[in-house]
Amino acid sequence: MTEKDHEFGDEFEFTTRAVRAGQVRTHEGEHSEPIFPTSSFVFSSAAEAAARFSGESPGNIYSRFTNPTVRTFEHRLASLEGAECCVATASGMSAITATVLGLLKTGDHVVSSRSIFGSTTVLFNNIIDKLGIKTSYVELSDLSAWEKAIKTETKLLFLETPSNPLTELVDIAALADIAHKHGCLLAVDNCFCTPALQRPIALGADIVIHSATKYIDGQGRCIGGAVCGTDDVVGDGVFGFLRSAGPTMSAFNAWVFLKGLETLDLRMRAHSAGAMELALWLEQQAEVKRVYYPGLESHPQHELAKIQQSDFGGLLSFELNGGKKEGWRLIDETRILSITANLGDTKSTITHPATTTHGRLTPEQRAEAGITDGLIRIAVGLEDIEDIKADVLRGMR
Repeated sequence: MTEKDHEFGDEFEFTTRAVRAGQVRTHEGEHSEPIFPTSSFVFSSAAEAAARFSGESPGNIYSRFTNPTVRTFEHRLASLEGAECCVATASGMSAITATVLGLLKTGDHVVSSRSIFGSTTVLFNNIIDKLGIKTSYVELSDLSAWEKAIKTETKLLFLETPSNPLTELVDIAALADIAHKHGCLLAVDNCFCTPALQRPIALGADIVIHSATKYIDGQGRCIGGAVCGTDDVVGDGVFGFLRSAGPTMSAFNAWVFLKGLETLDLRMRAHSAGAMELALWLEQQAEVKRVYYPGLESHPQHELAKIQQSDFGGLLSFELNGGKKEGWRLIDETRILSITANLGDTKSTITHPATTTHGRLTPEQRAEAGITDGLIRIAVGLEDIEDIKADVLRGMR
């Protein structure tokens, strides 16, 4: 078959590229993408082997950093994000690690949103910090705070938008302008919207990071991550780290993620519709103090969400009038919702962030991030929304 099989650029619509982009058929003429479960590849001669290892000739070498199934996934996700290249990794956290360690050095500085995944905060504070790379934290939506925190040694701005679990947003285009004015890279974790709902690179971001474990898979089957960006930044620095350090995505997981991308747009629209209905319903419940969801007019960045997202996503949080006791009781009374910290699944999930996803933070850090003991997070799946409402209601009465 010819190389034309993987050439699906912006002249094709998103859903077409989600199904077709990146595939290069073998001589067998397979319709579905094949899995290449091999650790290494054979060369036709010593000269070919030498050319591959030196980079003079493209091609497969070793599945730690070159595997056809993984490469198909990388090409497809890069196409959907509007990126020049993509580097697939073993997990979302390894994608963040590869970005930081592949692009920064001792003495460099990161400015990060305070509203990020708890494990990312621990990574920055307890691991990256030991290597002499310091991190300052700012309020996600406060553009002036971002600019004030930038130092001469600042090289990277890092954020999630919407954030986990409070669904806060920042103006990506405006923050990209600030980053570039100071010679910094802007990295956006796009896990909760995916390129189906938000394309940070089109808004000026340099790097897009994913936990493919979440909505890209969509059914809670595999662990994986990805970093998208330009050839000179991601294709050089991040890929160089992966090649030597080895946080590698398996061929099987890449194949599962390829199948997930095929239905990504459909699922994200369905997740968003369900979350919107649940959020509106939660706002009417006397036991609920506040609902956090960008689709609500009460959300402080609702207008921004309408501009930079095509829909509002499947993640929401709400704060009960009570605290931990009431939160745990609500969670324990559910019969349908899965009590798990994962999200992005066809099955709805529920969790208590203060004691799970953000449990390793200090009480002071949780307070700064707005993670109260009465906060509950739900990732709305694809079940009937009336059943989800009834399940939540069990714990409120």
